[in-house]
Amino acid sequence: MSKGIYNIPKAINEPVKSYASGSPEREEVLATFKKMYNESVDVPLYIGGKEIRTGNIKPIKPPFDHKHTVGQYHQASKEHVEKAIATALVAKKKWSALSWEHRASIFLKAAELIAGPYRAKINAATMIAQAKTVHQAEIDAACEFIDFLRFNAQFMTQIYSEQPVSSEGVWNRLEHRPLEGFIYAITPFNFTAIAGNLPAAPALMGNVVIWKPSAAQIYSANVIVEVFKKAGLPDGVINVIYGNSEMISETVLASRDLAGVHFTGSTRVFNDIWAKIGQNISNYKTYPRIVGETGGKDFLIAHSSAIPAQVSTALARGAFEYQGQKCSAASRAYIPESIWPEVKRLLVADLASMKMGSPQDTANFVSSVISESSFDKLAGFIDEAKKDTDTEIIAGGKYDKTVGYFIEPTVIVTTNPQYCTMKIELFGPILTIYIYEDAKWEETLALVDSTSEYALTGAVISQDRYAIEYATKALENAAGNFYINDKPTGAVVGQQPFGGARASGTNDKAGSVLNLLRWVSPRTIKETFVTPENYRYPFLG
Repeated sequence: MSKGIYNIPKAINEPVKSYASGSPEREEVLATFKKMYNESVDVPLYIGGKEIRTGNIKPIKPPFDHKHTVGQYHQASKEHVEKAIATALVAKKKWSALSWEHRASIFLKAAELIAGPYRAKINAATMIAQAKTVHQAEIDAACEFIDFLRFNAQFMTQIYSEQPVSSEGVWNRLEHRPLEGFIYAITPFNFTAIAGNLPAAPALMGNVVIWKPSAAQIYSANVIVEVFKKAGLPDGVINVIYGNSEMISETVLASRDLAGVHFTGSTRVFNDIWAKIGQNISNYKTYPRIVGETGGKDFLIAHSSAIPAQVSTALARGAFEYQGQKCSAASRAYIPESIWPEVKRLLVADLASMKMGSPQDTANFVSSVISESSFDKLAGFIDEAKKDTDTEIIAGGKYDKTVGYFIEPTVIVTTNPQYCTMKIELFGPILTIYIYEDAKWEETLALVDSTSEYALTGAVISQDRYAIEYATKALENAAGNFYINDKPTGAVVGQQPFGGARASGTNDKAGSVLNLLRWVSPRTIKETFVTPENYRYPFLG
């Protein structure tokens, strides 16, 4: 039991290492990459304190070298999913009763492990499994994950410290209970930090979790499990299962004890989950909390006052870092015709200088897309754009999956603002640009707002403050994260809480106190010090 009011170490954002030539971190991560790449891991299910190997295995292959195997993972049956739920509910009794500072200590220790002895390993795993460059791995698997763990602990203390006022003779208290049941965390392939945060955030608040990582991220997810174990996370608090997504979700969502879903992934899958919860609503012990960050068709609009070099750089980085496989990636852009020639010249030159290949070669700016299905889908859109009369490919357009799933950073210019690649989420290195008449600034902003069903991120670039203010107001509902004179990517925990609305999710802002509030249920306690002993009020005489 706590015997003090404790202040945790103040959260600060983890500094991003440079990995410059000759730096010790560069040498360490490349040596770790080489070692891990030439080993083979056998990834089990983690249910309670047991590692379960079912024998129903699938290989783990790097997407940039799909003939190479770095390991295998075991798939769960329905019985394993049911066992994970039962195990979690048993573990909840002790975990939810544990003093908050001890829960915080575990995740703060995990942050320090990632910052120190596990930094190279978690970065190398992310480079191998998800084809991230060392820089993209560093800002994700190391820094953002560390930030989530540290800032969440700080946000937790903020939640607990905010208390109601009390009147004379009364003490009012507010406690934040873990949800009654378990949380189902479903995580994507593209960010190791998100994969770690979605189960960790509810667990920090005293909940227990069933975690299903993306099949394409299991390799680096296994390092997260190792870190949590090393940090002292008790058995059964976070149970990890892999396998048939439909079967796992059907089983989990049918449980009477489902208390919440923490999701990042496609809008379609999230809609299906929401519908199934609705169908099962009368079966649940409590109304499940549904938190989701889903798709995006993120935009950049430049004003005629914008500096072309700033626009081209924002497009090159915003659209093509990590092969455009960020839910925040710039995938549609609106450029005024007065600055377009210079923007085009600079952008085409930038893309021509980008090297593509294995993340092991630090000269490469981009690598492969995540899978053959993603490759085939993206190649199909490129082929269609080559044939259509209202489009022109001005950069890239080539692809090859002989060794890895490589697609060149591709820029499509269209005369049709409703062209399919201006509307559909592609999740790859394809940027579509529409050139508008300078005088149609306000009309184009309306077009930006109405073209896509999504509302995740967006950016405006302008030197005109009146134009910036107008765009900020006109696009109020078009992006949950809005950037002025910057690319629409790169949200930092504690600085730019992340999330969008419309078809982009519930906007519960990962990396802020708002997200943690979703994983607790408040209880108000009123204590009266001198209890009345007569029912009569003074007005009765």
